[in-house]
Amino acid sequence: MDDDLRGRVEREAEKHALLNAVKHESDANVGAVMGPLMGENPAFREHADSIPGVIGGVVNEVNGLEHDERRDRLETLAPEELAEIEAEDEGEDHPLPDLPNVEEYDEIRMRCAPNPNGPWHMGHARMPAVIGTYKERYDGWFCVRFDDTDPETKRPDLDAYDAILEDTEYLGFEPDATFKASDRLEIYYDHARKLIEMGGAYTCSCSAEAFSELKNNGEACPHRDKDTETVLDEFEDMIAGVYDSGEMVLRIKTDIEHKNPALRDWVAFRMIDTPHPREKAAEFRCWPMLDFQSGIDDHIVDITHIIRGIDLQDSAKRQRFVYEYFGWEYPEVLHWGHVNVDEYDLQMSTSTIKRLIEDGELNGWDDPRAPTLKSLRRRGIRGEAITDAMVQLGTSTSDVDLAMSSVYAANRDRIDEETDRRFLVRDGNQIPLGGSPPDEANPPLHPNHEDRGVREIPVGGSVLLEPDDLPAREERIWLKGLGCFQYTRDTLQYTGEDIDVVREGDVDVIHWVPATESVPVRMRTIDGDVTGRAEPAVAELEPDEIVQFERVGFARIDHHDDDETVTYYAHP
Repeated sequence: MDDDLRGRVEREAEKHALLNAVKHESDANVGAVMGPLMGENPAFREHADSIPGVIGGVVNEVNGLEHDERRDRLETLAPEELAEIEAEDEGEDHPLPDLPNVEEYDEIRMRCAPNPNGPWHMGHARMPAVIGTYKERYDGWFCVRFDDTDPETKRPDLDAYDAILEDTEYLGFEPDATFKASDRLEIYYDHARKLIEMGGAYTCSCSAEAFSELKNNGEACPHRDKDTETVLDEFEDMIAGVYDSGEMVLRIKTDIEHKNPALRDWVAFRMIDTPHPREKAAEFRCWPMLDFQSGIDDHIVDITHIIRGIDLQDSAKRQRFVYEYFGWEYPEVLHWGHVNVDEYDLQMSTSTIKRLIEDGELNGWDDPRAPTLKSLRRRGIRGEAITDAMVQLGTSTSDVDLAMSSVYAANRDRIDEETDRRFLVRDGNQIPLGGSPPDEANPPLHPNHEDRGVREIPVGGSVLLEPDDLPAREERIWLKGLGCFQYTRDTLQYTGEDIDVVREGDVDVIHWVPATESVPVRMRTIDGDVTGRAEPAVAELEPDEIVQFERVGFARIDHHDDDETVTYYAHP
């Protein structure tokens, strides 16, 4: 990062740190600054690894000011933003907008309705994060309803049901109820029968091509005026599996001349020959379309507010025809845009990830290269950090960008103070030691917590340094926790100088490991595996423990093999 870019980052970071501190009348934190800063400055994203360090310094300076000093500085830098903060109504601050018409309901009830065709990727996390946050805010209720009524094109994965519930818990929420739509077919059949008796639905045997032509011309299907008894009989035959796939559908009678052709007499039930993978549902052949099934379920469980993608606006319009037939009140609806997530080379698609796993290009849903919640969890990233980052995106109808650096910053805020430090050297160069250095190095377990004690690292006759840390001839370096050395005659000669040489800015502080006593480590990252050697105590750490490899980043201890320790890299 050059000086010009660093200056720009510092200026933007100061503004956002002041906004955060003044708005909440508390200290700013790196996670809250990182999200809006990266969102407003896309050019910064390629430097996402180094920017948190710059922000951290700025945040510390802002936090050292009194509230009045922060306000005065913000008035100079961003007077319009300060005016907006001061114009806001007093009361509890929320990152999400108020839900509409909440005062009209005794209880706010929402639903998360995943298709269980695989574990969740990052894009899926937004819905449970936002719904769970609204549930907590309004002391409401939410359910997870598996919309699994398409056993063919979006075929359910039997392992995904539990995996999605685990992901929901990982994000910090527990649903009040759980449903499987494939358990509820008789409910949908009963409502379809009632609609037929009302004259609101009819069976149709037109080919898809023939009906499409009629629909686009605003012409009625020849089956539209069948008598009720015939429609009921044919629908019962659909349920009994008399028809083959594509031979018969049940349509909702709407307005055949509606200005939006997609709403004209839409399909509510169709025949599918492929058995459902759940044994309990395998016998059924007549399956509801999502708009019908979802609309019925939303009413039955008293959903008050629905959040769905803006690309699904027609769903609400279709379902309103059904609600009008039954005389039901339609829930409040919010539409939002698509979430784009940076950093990953893979498409954010369940089917794509599944194919890559089947082809052996990924090692499973928790491969660090996969943009999945299972992957982030294995890397040691807390679900609450993902939830925070998703909630900060709001509910805009525009497409929004999620910078993974904002997730990392939110996670760093949570784990930094409790995470011990260790040394890891990647692709190290072995350098002999000269002079009389100490036999043991004792760097602190955590620089801010002396009470935790120090590490005990045997030194030996040589050390490993990362290639970029190798000093120039006659240059001095400070091996952290050990002392000052001068590189001369291909040897690091111990000088015995004290820490003042570092404080005076003349000597760089370098991490290192002993050449002989260090232990091999494999670190799995989003860009592939990295190998190196770590200080000896790393081999004794428990699986799931999080460490910060100094000057490298945070990582989770995954397991110990006979010949190496395997870790998963979280973030800088």
